[in-house]
Amino acid sequence: MRTNEILQASKTKRTKCIVYTRVMGYHRPIESFNIGKVGEHRQRTYFIENETCLEKAHL
Repeated sequence: MRTNEILQASKTKRTKCIVYTRVMGYHRPIESFNIGKVGEHRQRTYFIENETCLEKAHL
């Protein structure tokens, strides 16, 4: 099945997910961001703590 077909088949089971992020010291839903802030959020890079700890151990 294609992705669109899967999404349409399970449409009644899906619910909206509100994603929050911490901005300027407090949490806000991403859907309330302006266009510039949405673009900035998409460009953020995330780290995995375990990999970061391993890199420090090898220094």
